[in-house]
Amino acid sequence: MVAPARAAAVLNPGHETEGTSPLMDDNRSARPGFWRIAGCAALLAVALTGGSVALGGARDGTGVNVAAAPGAVSSPALLRGGDLDAGVRALQAGLRAQPRDFAGWATLGLAYVEQARTTADPSRYPEAAQALRRSLSLRPGNDAALAGRAALAAARHDFAGALADADRALALNPYSERALCSRVDALVELGRYEEAARAADTADERRPGVPVFTRYAYVRELRGDVITARRVLEQALAAATTPGDVAYVATQLGQLAFSQGDHAGALRHYARALAADDGYLPALEGRARAQAALGDRAAAIRGLEQVVARAPLPGPLVALGELYEDRGDRARARAQYALVDAWIALARANGVDADLDTALAAADHGDKAAALRAARAEWSRRRTVHTEDALAWALHVNGRDTEALPHARRALATGYRNAPFLYHLGMIERATGHRSEADAHLRAALDLNSGFSPLGARAARAEVAR
Repeated sequence: MVAPARAAAVLNPGHETEGTSPLMDDNRSARPGFWRIAGCAALLAVALTGGSVALGGARDGTGVNVAAAPGAVSSPALLRGGDLDAGVRALQAGLRAQPRDFAGWATLGLAYVEQARTTADPSRYPEAAQALRRSLSLRPGNDAALAGRAALAAARHDFAGALADADRALALNPYSERALCSRVDALVELGRYEEAARAADTADERRPGVPVFTRYAYVRELRGDVITARRVLEQALAAATTPGDVAYVATQLGQLAFSQGDHAGALRHYARALAADDGYLPALEGRARAQAALGDRAAAIRGLEQVVARAPLPGPLVALGELYEDRGDRARARAQYALVDAWIALARANGVDADLDTALAAADHGDKAAALRAARAEWSRRRTVHTEDALAWALHVNGRDTEALPHARRALATGYRNAPFLYHLGMIERATGHRSEADAHLRAALDLNSGFSPLGARAARAEVAR
């Protein structure tokens, strides 16, 4: 196994319902109509969730390591072998035989969070909550269950709760990789970027590896340091030893390349990801977006159709709808946008705060008043560059451009290089009479990433030409 170097060295040459058993064996793909419930079934995953489950040894409330015997039900190896479903089944079977294995329940809970992310099934969240609660009832205060609860809270967009549970876990086990990562995630999503940077440095010192490297890189990217972000991701890719990690990190590199307008480079990274895992949905989605940016709309549509057939999430649904709309097929576009509402209803039924997704989709393709309500609600919970941009755009589409302008400007204040943000700022400046600034920012959006959005890029070009 390759021993990973620290990421910092590059700088110097994952609502609860009762009544379902967390041990339930189910074959959802065999249930007729499961994927048609409310029009779609999907998962809201926090953007920073890693490509593989980060599982460390469990500790009890005294901080003493609880070692699992080889082959024990709680063995993290059950979930690192590449077949998550098989690992979950093994955990379920083992816990029937050893129902008081608190570490096994914690591992199962975290596995359900990861399974929700990979299978687009948010019903796993209540099951995860039950499993983690069982672990804590058997061994109150064990760090593995607290770290799992932090991951679950982050996946549900309860970032204050995620931070609190991560801190509790780290007080017991300062080297818990899952808790260290969840702490970075929570601070980023709460908009506490300076603290997130320090948390990433701490995680890098204590547990260098792929999950930490990817978070470290994202914190750098948010601050405008794209070069370091790329180098750290390249280091993470060199340290990756499993197909899942290779697919995840290569996809992160593809997304970074795409965001900076290197569409051909993005395709190369996505090809690397898909060589490791040919069904990895984020890579399939990213490849389709890059193909669209390079002008191969037919391939992009085929790719996104494949993605939404398996996981109808808001991002690919909107992207596919915009490609349909760009070619004049408005009926199909509207059908994709309508599925976003179904996804939001299902996500909320499973305890996920989906206001950011509501705001982003509704502002351009739905109820504009609902978009503003959702953006304000999200802004009240977390003040990130993404929520600030969403609030600015929701205000704009509702004709409140004077109020929108300072939010749009602050969304770029960290140095984050993001073409949609630049486009939104430019359009808001145009609406408020700041024509020279608008022209500069619209040109900057197109210069940075000319294919950031089929409809947005077209509108930006039209404004610049005007």
